[in-house]
Amino acid sequence: MIAHEDLTTLKRAGISDELDLALCVPSSYHDYRVKPYLDLKEPVLEVQIGASYQLPKFLKIKAYAKNIDKEIELIFFHTSAYHYRVFTKGALLYLSGKIQKNFGNIRLIQPKKIAEYKVGRIFAEHKVPIRGDIFERLKRKYLTKESLTGCGLPMDVVKSLLEIHFPTEEFFRSYRKRGEFWGKYLHALKFIEAFVYVKSLKRKRVYHKALCQGAKWPQKWLASLPFEPTLDQLKAMRDIYEDMHRSIAARRVVVGDVGSGKSLVMFGAAMMNYPKRTILMAPTTILADQLYNEAKKLLPPSIKIALVSSQSGEKNLKEYDFLIGTHALLYKNLPQACVVMVDEQHRFGTEQRNRLKKLVENEEGSPHFFQFSATPIPRTKAMMQSALVDFSFIEQTPFKKEITTKVIAQQDFKELLAHITQEIKEGRQVLVVYPLVEKSERVGYKSLDEAQSFWQERFTGVFVTHGKDKEKEEIVRRFKEEGAILLATTVVEVGISLPRLSTVVIVGAERLGLATLHQLRGRLSRTGLKGYCFLYTNDKNNQRLQEFAKIHSGFEIAELDLRYRKGGDILSGKEQSGKSFRWLSLAEDKEIIQKVRMLLD
Repeated sequence: MIAHEDLTTLKRAGISDELDLALCVPSSYHDYRVKPYLDLKEPVLEVQIGASYQLPKFLKIKAYAKNIDKEIELIFFHTSAYHYRVFTKGALLYLSGKIQKNFGNIRLIQPKKIAEYKVGRIFAEHKVPIRGDIFERLKRKYLTKESLTGCGLPMDVVKSLLEIHFPTEEFFRSYRKRGEFWGKYLHALKFIEAFVYVKSLKRKRVYHKALCQGAKWPQKWLASLPFEPTLDQLKAMRDIYEDMHRSIAARRVVVGDVGSGKSLVMFGAAMMNYPKRTILMAPTTILADQLYNEAKKLLPPSIKIALVSSQSGEKNLKEYDFLIGTHALLYKNLPQACVVMVDEQHRFGTEQRNRLKKLVENEEGSPHFFQFSATPIPRTKAMMQSALVDFSFIEQTPFKKEITTKVIAQQDFKELLAHITQEIKEGRQVLVVYPLVEKSERVGYKSLDEAQSFWQERFTGVFVTHGKDKEKEEIVRRFKEEGAILLATTVVEVGISLPRLSTVVIVGAERLGLATLHQLRGRLSRTGLKGYCFLYTNDKNNQRLQEFAKIHSGFEIAELDLRYRKGGDILSGKEQSGKSFRWLSLAEDKEIIQKVRMLLD
């Protein structure tokens, strides 16, 4: 534990405990040992200052270097009052600088005084807004074998960390040779980075008393379904069932690949919670409608279901067991609910998700909170995040999807048109996704506005929409019933079920993240229909797209995406891209993260 007066000083460098201090890695290392010979690489001289001579272009000082028993000259091209105060006749100083030999004479160019606390050691330099001697004293006081093992770090990691901060001869030789951290030292830094991060997440996790406890396993309902649930769907339901028996309110994310049947798990949660009330929030009216109609079909009539959207009329919500709605739910006077669910949770802000939960919690406790996502995340990232929330994964799909993915360019356009014509002739639908709505000189592709006339002149049943289009949901609904081609931006990325959709063409595919490409491809083959995904690009040899075309599992794509984009910052919520770790790689350090999780669980 760091003493209060020391903590005040260390906080200037953003350090609040021993682990932060251990992660404040030196910026460089210097050998300040005084040797009985002249080390040309890193000279350290014990010098007695003699007479000084001010010449037109520089200051020359005669001196005697005790450790090598030689008269030398100190040459200063840039001086200040500091130099005249420190380099006075008779002063005994330890100096370093650039060595220059001149006709047998030794010159030390622009020498620097070495602080006494550094002399005689291999010293680790830090760039921190704290005076060097004070920072060194605090390091020696708090970075000890006892303090670091007391924080929970394993002994091998502690030994390596102490060598990094208080370098040994062996460490320094290796450092000079490689010029960077490697092997056991790099492993130690990765380990502590993961350790600090997971501990921070654990501190961030809030536990609330559950508003309700208990659930019934829906054996009869499961047996009555017109299809067999997958093992992953049943496993996710079992996780939720166990959560609902705990006295602590659940906070679980159910991650399922596109078309893996997450909605069945949602309905299973409502069944297990019945006769207590359940609320489910979806990001769009289309999705809420879809879920409502599916729930009416699959759940027994004894469960009263209400659809809540900006279009739905006023209802007495207390009369219903299962409320399915859009963000309109946030503006209703909601009755108490024991289970709250959010579909496509990444489409809502953290504030919106929390607001829904808070609308139905009271001083007695919080509802069990389940979030669903169709964006698979890498296992390593889930391992880190599971300190904050619990996870269930649905990787199996109820039926095998048959989708062919091709990277195409301008020379393949004639062939693409022939394919589209044939698919439409056979009663199937096509989606063409454009990178922008309006023309832009910076993007080497046509925009939605520019391409519209091309399709409308050649085909009937062409519908057009985009993110800012207020009528987009109505247009997608109409396209579903009567359209042939839908021209859009990534507005159709999530959740919408289009059973006749067989082909998606993504223009400027290299501009999109792999997760988005996978979501768009996931609109296909929802009912077992043969699907075709065309990635249209000006860079046909794009390696990322070529790799994507060969992979179909969302979880494998998430790993691939991680390799290309690097991990994000879970604590600050910046999860899309940008490296948040200096040493740890979420794409490559699965074993280290696993060890850390096992140690902290």
